[in-house]
Parts: sequence; C-alpha cells; structure tokens
Amino acid sequence: MSELAFKARQLDEGDALAAKRAEFLLDDAVYLDGNSLGALPAAVPGRVEDVVRRQWGELRIRSWNESGWWTAPERIGDRIAPLVGAAAGQIVVGDSTSVNVFKALVGAVRLVDGGRDEILVDATTFPSDGYIAESAARMTGRTVRPVTPAEVPAALSDRTAAVLLNHVDYRTGRLHDLPALTAAAHAAGALAVWDLCHSAGALPVGLDEYGVDLAVGCTYKYLNGGPGSPAYLYVREELQDRFDSPLPGWNSHAEPFGMRPDYRPATGALRGRVGTPDILSMLALEAALDVWDGASVEAVRAKSLALTDFFLECVAAYVPEGRVESLTPRRHEERGSQVALRCPDAGDVMDRLIERGVVGDFRYPDVLRFGFTPLYVGFEDVERAARVLGEVLGAL
Repeated sequence: MSELAFKARQLDEGDALAAKRAEFLLDDAVYLDGNSLGALPAAVPGRVEDVVRRQWGELRIRSWNESGWWTAPERIGDRIAPLVGAAAGQIVVGDSTSVNVFKALVGAVRLVDGGRDEILVDATTFPSDGYIAESAARMTGRTVRPVTPAEVPAALSDRTAAVLLNHVDYRTGRLHDLPALTAAAHAAGALAVWDLCHSAGALPVGLDEYGVDLAVGCTYKYLNGGPGSPAYLYVREELQDRFDSPLPGWNSHAEPFGMRPDYRPATGALRGRVGTPDILSMLALEAALDVWDGASVEAVRAKSLALTDFFLECVAAYVPEGRVESLTPRRHEERGSQVALRCPDAGDVMDRLIERGVVGDFRYPDVLRFGFTPLYVGFEDVERAARVLGEVLGAL
C-alpha cells in the first residue's frame, strides 16, 4: 500500500460523515460529478413510489390537501433554508434556476430607484444567467454591464440597480466573497442577487447574516434532488411586501382559487410561486433532503476542504509534472467544493477516466472538472481518482 493510500484509509477512519455514504445508492465507481448531478439518496425511490402509487394512484385530487401537495413549495423551502443560512418563510421551491434568476433580477430592479439604469453581471457567470440578465434589462429599460467579481466594487455607482453574481464559479471552483460584495452593493444603494447553484449544500452561505437581498439555486447538484429537480427563490423578509414578480400566476395570488381577473399578490415568500408545482420532482427532492438529518453544513465544509486539499496533494504526487494546471485556488477562503484542472487533451482524458470508473466531467475547451460531495465521497475515492488520472496521463 502506498503512503497516500494508507493516509486515505486513516482519513476515512476518522471521518465523522462516513456513515452518510450508506444513505446513497452508489456503485464501485468513484463519482466526482456531484457538482453536475448529485447521487441518488436511498430513500428517494420508495418515497417516489408512494407518491405515484398511493398519493396519485389512490388519493388522486385529494392529495393536494391530504398529502400536502399544495404547501410543498414553501415547506421544502423551509428545509433548504438552514442549508443556506436563512430563516424560515423566505424560500419558495419551484420552476428552474433560469426562471428564478429572471424573477429575482427583474424583481430587484423594480425594488430600487427608477433612476438606476444599470445592472452589473458577473462576466464569468454560467451563460444562462447572462442571457437572462440581457432579457431582464430589455424588459426594464436598463443596460447590462459585464464585470468580473473582482471588478464589482470599482464598477458600482449611483447608476447601479442590481448586481447578479455566482457564489462559486462553475468552471474553476473559485469561491467569491459574498459578504464583501453584498456589502459593497448595499453601500452603493444597489441590491445583491446571488446564484448559489455551486455552493448550496457544499459550504455555508449566510444569506440572512450578510443581508443578501435575493438568491436562487438549483437542487440537483449538492442537494441531490435528481435530474431537473425544481430550483428555489430566496427573497429577504424585509423586501417581501414590495417584491413585484415579473411572472405573477394563480399560485402566487392572495386568493388562488378565487379566479379573479385582477392580480393581488400573496404575502411572504409565496409571491415567488407562479403556476402549478411539479409535484413528482418536488417530493423526490423533499425525500432527498432527508440525508441532511444529523449533518451540519459546517461539517460538510470542513470535509470538503480536506477532500480537495488531499486531491491536490495526490495529483501532485501521481500526475506527471507539467501535465495539468490547477485552476482552483489553493486558499480555502477562495475555494468551493470542486477542483478544475487544465489539460490540453481534457476531453479524451475524461473519457478514459470514465472507462476506468472515475467519473468527473469535461468543460470546453480544456478543463477536467471534479466535484466533491462530502456526504458520499471518501478519501480513498480521492486517492484512487488521482492515481488513475496519473496512470491515464502517463499512458498518453
């Protein structure tokens, strides 16, 4: 046994979250793509079968009340809330991340002085966020100014209506300074909108603590909700009575079954609802969130940093010198829960890794991306992944 393999075994023996692995359905592969799609929690299939066979198959329409379908968006939102540092009553689950980015950004612009005519957008953001920002700007008569997160403080002015930022860069895994950037936006009189897709469930966020105005996130990555599981929208409590959603629907009406021609918004987070909830996916997500029972975000963050540190150590030992370049910051305060390695033949390398049971993903044109989900990834997984990477690169 190599020195690193022995170290991995010792680290696994001392891992306080090791027992959580049994709550997922896993095979022999090393799965390091949870930052794209989380693994399947073992409780989900049985819960979904109950939803389909009993709640839908037997109770049918009665399940809107008797099975709690109607209240699922805010009930599940309250379960996500502690994972992102929010009190209850501020998160509603439903729709896609893209739809919620649109609601949040237009809503933010409508909350500020009409004379503020500029939206700052993370120039490195996931493409959809940028596309939606452009559409939101056209709809509200504003302009979009792309800047990097580091450039935001200098770019803010009395023209800035809102700032849309990613908490963790989806390509490099860089963690941006949410507290400082939110404070800078507020000092300039603007609102801060954060995309939490690559941080929720992987590290502490602190939405309430740092006064974030609006936030969105998906649930199929570190929250393990399943492919296409519904996203969520956070609206800070102090803003809820003025939040003007650009997508009002019957589900967000104060009297949803009144079927009135005039729209009157519901109170609280329910203003973020639009149409009929996607119940099958939503209740699968609710079951998936059970894996968080007994696990704190702080413990997950501590293990995440240990896993990524160990992976970088193993890569340095196993991979031929000069073959890869890490794009992920070394400093803990700048790192999410993934490691991105630049490699000239990254697409071919990832195909070979997957053939050998190490599953990460490839991002065009030259990035190998490895996501570390502490609830089910162990240190022996990390050592094996780096060792196989070294063998693959050594053979090319």
